[in-house]
Amino acid sequence: MENEFLKLEEDIVRMLRTVYDPEIPVNVYDLGLIYNVDIKEDGLVTITMTLTAPNCPAADFILEDVRLKAESVKGVSRCDIELTFEPEWNREMMSEEAKLELGFL
Repeated sequence: MENEFLKLEEDIVRMLRTVYDPEIPVNVYDLGLIYNVDIKEDGLVTITMTLTAPNCPAADFILEDVRLKAESVKGVSRCDIELTFEPEWNREMMSEEAKLELGFL
């Protein structure tokens, strides 16, 4: 069962890496916007995430894209998004690849 959850989480993360903020050329996962992916036995997935700013103009688009991409993964019955601003996002949350892509390294 544990292996199934790990595989499902890997598949979800792979899909999350296809979600982009339209204003930033880096995916939401490598930006560090995804805080947690929680998977229940019935295929219910809860993704806890944030945005680069509380007033992000693309918020609705990004949240819906995350939900749709996660729900497209085989084994996911539904995806709920929990949006939080605690902790507040900062550049240190980005992957090394994202920092390099954006010129922060």
